[in-house]
Amino acid sequence: MKIRVSAVQYHLHTIRSFDEFAAQCEHYIKTAMEFDAEFILFPEFFTTQLLSIGREDGTSLTIDDLPNFTDEYRALFTKLAKQYNVHIIGGTHVIRKGDHLNNVAHLFYPDGRVAEQAKLHITPTEVHEWNMSPGEDFQVFDTEKGRIAMLTCYDIEFPEIVRMAKAKGADVIFCPSCTDDRHGFHRVRYTSHARAVENQVYVVGTGTVGTLPTVDFMRANFGQAVVITPNDIPFPPKGILVEGEINNDMIVTADLDLDLLYEVRERGAVTTWRDRRTDLYTDWK
Repeated sequence: MKIRVSAVQYHLHTIRSFDEFAAQCEHYIKTAMEFDAEFILFPEFFTTQLLSIGREDGTSLTIDDLPNFTDEYRALFTKLAKQYNVHIIGGTHVIRKGDHLNNVAHLFYPDGRVAEQAKLHITPTEVHEWNMSPGEDFQVFDTEKGRIAMLTCYDIEFPEIVRMAKAKGADVIFCPSCTDDRHGFHRVRYTSHARAVENQVYVVGTGTVGTLPTVDFMRANFGQAVVITPNDIPFPPKGILVEGEINNDMIVTADLDLDLLYEVRERGAVTTWRDRRTDLYTDWK
């Protein structure tokens, strides 16, 4: 079975209304649908673009204001997923849970369902500058095209959680990301390759590009979309099916062949998933 995925290098720039945000999102979705995408991935924190709208008095919005857009965000992507009959990983959006904030990846199904996965590992900036809290549970998600997981940016740097995702049956890890410099970008990229090799899964990632001059901690972005494979004979030698042009406003699209994953897990040059030592370490408790 094959899955066609598109990943959006979302261009952040100042906007004046939610309608502008909605039009930009639909533009990317329409473009992906011209290539018959079945899954579309948006990046982490792309909804911070809404903070650039500002207040009527001209003052800036802050991260604490972002949850106020949650209903509009969810309604928009629910409508678009149903209208275009496509699965949309709507990047992440900041929502309020009680007295704290969570950075939450959203999966919008074509039938109108919405699934959530809060980011599990929180960076120092998210903790100290934005007062965010980590998610408390982890799950994988069934779709008509197989089982997937959503792990956001920093999450991919922790091998244990991706091992859990594979042990729970996920063949594709969608990783929305947001990094502001080359160091952060390459941390996410290199560890994504490691997770694909360790678990013999696909990793689909993307990041924000552009700049939001009026939004704290979103003034610099360094991003690139990519579809990463295990490193074995049926796949490209560098483990990359497709990647975008760094920091450009664009979409990349590729076909994920799940049968190739099953083949290399059984008969690959190395069989890292099968050869793990569960007598010494467990997938999870």
